[in-house]
Amino acid sequence: MLIVADQASFSRAARVLGIRQSAISRRVQALEDELGVSLFERQSSGVRPTIAGQFFLERARAAFGEIDLAVKNATAAGRGEEGLIRIGVLPSLFSGFLCEVLAEFRETQPGVNLDFFDGAPEKLIARIMARRLDIAFVVSGTPAPGCDAKALWSAGICVALPHRHPLAGCDTIDWELLKDERFIFGREAIAARFDDHASEKIGRIGGRLSSSTHDVSQELVMQFVALGFGLSLLSDNSAAIPYKGVAYRPLAGEDHQVSYGTVWLPGNDNPALRRFLSLIRSKSAELRQVSAPRDSD
Repeated sequence: MLIVADQASFSRAARVLGIRQSAISRRVQALEDELGVSLFERQSSGVRPTIAGQFFLERARAAFGEIDLAVKNATAAGRGEEGLIRIGVLPSLFSGFLCEVLAEFRETQPGVNLDFFDGAPEKLIARIMARRLDIAFVVSGTPAPGCDAKALWSAGICVALPHRHPLAGCDTIDWELLKDERFIFGREAIAARFDDHASEKIGRIGGRLSSSTHDVSQELVMQFVALGFGLSLLSDNSAAIPYKGVAYRPLAGEDHQVSYGTVWLPGNDNPALRRFLSLIRSKSAELRQVSAPRDSD
């Protein structure tokens, strides 16, 4: 029908389609009979649409255009070139490795929308299990029954203390110097199990951790630190964010690390997620190569 109109001839349309002219004529005649109107004026020089035919062709072209667009969109979504990924994160993780992954994915897959949700680890895992998130970035080892998980990167642990605190003059801080200090932990420190880490380290040297925990953000904890309510712990990723009146100092020793990773449901068939996971694995492998110790000459 559309090709007949474009060619203004049954014979030329037949050549374009590679079928007999009689077959095209029969199909158009059958459509006209079904609609009860003539769609073409037939002349010896060719055909042209009637007024009814013009209206029909206009609607038909629009309909075929929508179908074509739907096919293209579905094909692109199936290849992971378009779509949506719902990502859960701990707020403190928006730096370092994760930022690099997100920036590269945005650049290479501009057709995929990213929707973010931040919250405590148990909330992120609950949303994964309820299929309200596609993937979540959490502390490695976070309980996630039925999920696939992959450790991605590690970060050092720093002490956050007031600028005027005597220990702010140290380059690094040993736990022996911290055993009599009071600590304050918020949601993100608890999620990273920094409170357990501090309790274990101070317990090893015969002390007992003095601390308080609060259901507040890391930003508010840092304000409490600046006011002298106590010291806190955070990853060196988070230490890239400055807070007025707060100094960061690394813990002495090599065993003060926290590992971060990602979790997702193995049955999630989101094609865009598969592309995202592929990039994550690639970037993680690059990071391990860079971090691997080299043999000395």
